[in-house]
Amino acid sequence: MSQAPATPCPAPPGAAPGARRSLLDRAGLPRPLVWGYAGLVLFMTGDGIETGYLSPYLVGLGFSEGAVGAVFTVYGAAAALGAFLAGALADAWGPRRVMAVGAAFWAGCHVLLLTVAIPLGSYPLIMAAYGIRGLGYPLFAYGFLVWIMAAAPRRTIGTALGWFWFAFTLGLPTLGSLLASALVPAVGAYETLWISLALVLTGAALALVLLREPTGRGPLLPAGQRDVRAALRGSVTVLFSRPRVGAGAAVRLINTTSQFGLWVFLPFYFTDSLGFELSQWLRLLSVMMGANLVFVLIFGRLGDRWSKRRTVMWCGGVLSAAGCLALYYLPTAAGPDFLVAALAAGLFGAGLAGYVPLPPLMTAQAPERKGQVMAAYSLGAGASVALGPLLGTLFLGPLGVAGVVWIYAGLHVLSSVLVRFLPEPS
Repeated sequence: MSQAPATPCPAPPGAAPGARRSLLDRAGLPRPLVWGYAGLVLFMTGDGIETGYLSPYLVGLGFSEGAVGAVFTVYGAAAALGAFLAGALADAWGPRRVMAVGAAFWAGCHVLLLTVAIPLGSYPLIMAAYGIRGLGYPLFAYGFLVWIMAAAPRRTIGTALGWFWFAFTLGLPTLGSLLASALVPAVGAYETLWISLALVLTGAALALVLLREPTGRGPLLPAGQRDVRAALRGSVTVLFSRPRVGAGAAVRLINTTSQFGLWVFLPFYFTDSLGFELSQWLRLLSVMMGANLVFVLIFGRLGDRWSKRRTVMWCGGVLSAAGCLALYYLPTAAGPDFLVAALAAGLFGAGLAGYVPLPPLMTAQAPERKGQVMAAYSLGAGASVALGPLLGTLFLGPLGVAGVVWIYAGLHVLSSVLVRFLPEPS
């Protein structure tokens, strides 16, 4: 029996019918998810304002570099847990509910940090408030990532993921760092942290209120299978029952381990040893992630059209290793030359983008357990927030900055080896 054709979405006022839709289609940006991408940009901008200056700010409050590194390690451990929960709970609760819980965690803990922990100068309270806040952004961001994996067209999934990382990186740390470089000198470091709260709340409101795509507004599992404990267990066992999923999670762990480690420790090296101003370091972060913005779209489309596995292997692992070494050795050789440092930062940022096609590679290894596979992927992403600073904390003393950079570069090379064991999706 034939069905009546679906009514097309109306074009914006004053636009030719279908013009906006075709533009989004050509860009590979799923139109029903656009408000989620917009909310993610604002949320991650607020989250990213602190990236380039929070560790020096805490040191300025009287805490040692090692103590500050420990705070970021606890934050990273919470982020790893939040990332894991985002994928596992999205099946049972639905991505939208997971995103709402993440926004509530972020805002509540941030207010506690600003109103109690920092004014008292209490290290245990700072560690607790900031550490628990680490649950927030992964629940929000990776909850939306699961929504994309569930609702985006299969033929352009790599490009849709590229747009996810574009929105994520546009906020954290690109726009965040740019805002910090302007706001910290103008209004102060502490006051800037209040502005970050306003941005996070605005981004969460955009995504949670205006994103109406139906797939992610409810649980992804059938009614009889929404057992949270079973979903959590399955998200762990899939790492071992499907070893290639475990290998993919390790690749995702490596992807941003160097990024989060270098963000904590390189500001001290660049400012204290090389002679850069803190504002220059913040601009270098913007250059780094600006390059990442461009290349997540390029490598996402390249993965769709060429090879997801080879894109991750060469454009991700190998290029990231080269960029990691360049970020240390080029500025060390040239001194406080911003253009040389910006070239190295751009190369590193481009390499980090090469891992964009990894999620379809992983879900292809267990297509009937996509939510659990995405939990494993998100666990790797979240754990990198802890592993990066932890490696620096452990090895900065005995090996120096150069030794830590070589560890990060070696991990990227290892990721290129691991991804060879992930067959291309059919």
